Amino acid sequence: MQSISTAEHQRRYIYGILMAGVGSILFSGKGVLIKLSFSYGTDSETLLALRMLMALPLFWVIYWWESRRKAMNPLSWPDLLKIFFLGFLGYFFSSYLNFLGLQYISVGLERIVQYLTPTIVLFISYFVLKKAISRLQWYAMVVGYIGVMIVFIQDASSTGINAWLGMVLVFGSACSYAIYLISSGEMVQRVGSVRLVVYASTISALLSLIQSTFYNPSAIFEQAQAIYWFSLLNAGLCTVVPMLLIMIAINRIGSPLVAQASILGPVSTVFLGYFILSEPITWIQISGMSLVIAAMWLLVRNDGIRKKSPNSSESDDFNKTESLN
Repeated sequence: MQSISTAEHQRRYIYGILMAGVGSILFSGKGVLIKLSFSYGTDSETLLALRMLMALPLFWVIYWWESRRKAMNPLSWPDLLKIFFLGFLGYFFSSYLNFLGLQYISVGLERIVQYLTPTIVLFISYFVLKKAISRLQWYAMVVGYIGVMIVFIQDASSTGINAWLGMVLVFGSACSYAIYLISSGEMVQRVGSVRLVVYASTISALLSLIQSTFYNPSAIFEQAQAIYWFSLLNAGLCTVVPMLLIMIAINRIGSPLVAQASILGPVSTVFLGYFILSEPITWIQISGMSLVIAAMWLLVRNDGIRKKSPNSSESDDFNKTESLN
């Protein structure tokens, strides 16, 4: 019986790691599809609206399935207002800044900057929530940001001043998402992760549609056929499917291991950018990426170890960063 139990545990572990890795790779493909769409002359507002509108029915199918499994408590108006704020901040505004930034920097740099989200969570926790940061975490964050600047040098050498604009926009996107993660902690406990994701996505879809209509009322109906295919892949294969894989992986192996498996994300993005978009890969870029990955691995490993301690009172804001990003 014990051997069967051990075999089952190993199988769950392997499947969990595979799901986390595949989910991280699929999430990372989003930037490549956006870049391909930009090559057809479309704009960020239209792309964001198409992505969210195509993803919306899939999210509601997930909600319907989840509602069949367990009853859901009714929400109050204050809860709905908080969810509206979270949907705006974490799904609409963060995504919009990310789409804008991708016009100016490579997909590799974009994914690496987004990979710094856990450090932003720690900074906010330290300066706003007055939570302690260990010496190892400080060292890891310094190394991570040095790595980003090394990769940034690569982009700046080819795109010049535009790289600064893209860097600021994508970093602003990561900051917006980090605030969403910290703010959503209480709502996840009260509402449930699936319902929060579906409601927040619905709000983002409505806001992106309003923005696109205001920007150009007929734009979403006048795109090249390839744009609609890219948007459909972005919505399904690079948004909803990886979200499900990572949520299942978290249930199987826990957030720390999922976060460590997510190192495949920035690595795969760099190579996808090379093979599909012809973006260069240099030793400078690889060196910077390696520093960022090593720093984030130290952070999630240290955080996971502290959570296993019976005396640990740290919140789960850090580890849940990989559940949706």
